[in-house]
Amino acid sequence: MKMKFSKIWRPALALLLFLFLWEGLTRFLEIEPWVLPAPSLIMKEMIEVFPSFTPHIISTVKLVLIGFTFGILAGITTATILHVFPKVRETIMPFLVISQNVPIIVLAPLFMIWFGMGDFPKVLIIAMTAFFPIAIATLDGFGQTDRELMHYMKMMGATRKQIFFKLQLPHAIPSIFSGIKIAATYSVMTGVVAEWLGAQQGIGVFMTLSASSYRTPRVFVAIVVTIILSLAFFGLFLALEKLFTRWNREGVEK
Repeated sequence: MKMKFSKIWRPALALLLFLFLWEGLTRFLEIEPWVLPAPSLIMKEMIEVFPSFTPHIISTVKLVLIGFTFGILAGITTATILHVFPKVRETIMPFLVISQNVPIIVLAPLFMIWFGMGDFPKVLIIAMTAFFPIAIATLDGFGQTDRELMHYMKMMGATRKQIFFKLQLPHAIPSIFSGIKIAATYSVMTGVVAEWLGAQQGIGVFMTLSASSYRTPRVFVAIVVTIILSLAFFGLFLALEKLFTRWNREGVEK
């Protein structure tokens, strides 16, 4: 308990100090709220707009959950295929790496032209953002399987299917969750940015409308909520990782 507290209090103290300095500087220098609002003003604005802001949050969360789910499924499935079929991996892997040199968000205008202004192009952008870190992390997890255990299972007459499901997949779970946690934070930010390009509701829409009317405190409200959602997604999968890796360790011990 003391170790957990010691890990928390320093970042919390640094954050409080930062907010205190921010508040003090905006008041001392008399900075206009439309340029840089004080933290107290941002909090006040958040409380005032929360009822009307809630539908935007729900819309973004739904969009991110759908796209992120597709990204997880596509990433793990692709990594499994590339792991099981090495020749396919040698052929496809260079193209996957090259594709990551093109920022996904720059493809958004093309997706809007090809697929319209609905949710599908945004879901596709989020899924593609989540796909690569999950696929790479999963492949890395498969590659780190204990060779001695694999050799032992082969000596015992285990099939490739048994080796994969009883050894390689459980061994890769921590790596898979590492990729998922990274992708989770990216997906929230990508979802918000994708909404800038055209949507009826969402945090990105709220942010764009606020910026166009110079309501800077509301822009900061959207930024704060985006950060909170990213941390919430990260925390959710961190908790799931602990659950599944504990199950994995117990299974290995048995």
